[in-house]
Amino acid sequence: MPPRTAPFFYKLSNGMRITVRPAFVREQSLPQQGQFVFAYFVRIENVGTRAAQLMSRRWLIHDDHGEDAEVVGDGVVGQQPRLAPGAVHEYQSFCVLKGATGYMEGEYHFEADGEHFSAEIPRFMLAMDDDA
Repeated sequence: MPPRTAPFFYKLSNGMRITVRPAFVREQSLPQQGQFVFAYFVRIENVGTRAAQLMSRRWLIHDDHGEDAEVVGDGVVGQQPRLAPGAVHEYQSFCVLKGATGYMEGEYHFEADGEHFSAEIPRFMLAMDDDA
């Protein structure tokens, strides 16, 4: 898990509360070669009244070094979890930037009772530790 002092970012939309905690991964980064690795820990909580299945995701990744990327795909880390009201799904993933700072944001796409809806992933900042 990330250090307790790691900042967290959250957003509530369409009955889903998305919380993200990013962390710089010093031991896997090579700053002299323009490789900055960031882990992020995601908690998806269904605070709505109906069960919903996470079908896909869309990430927008901004690298302050001048690169932007869009990542679209099914589920999260190979899963398409179904969340009953009150249920939580947690996972972790990572990204690699060419610069020491940037941000990510996006949306998860869900299906519930034959209807499709999105939940916003809050914009969260990625920044190399000052002591790295």
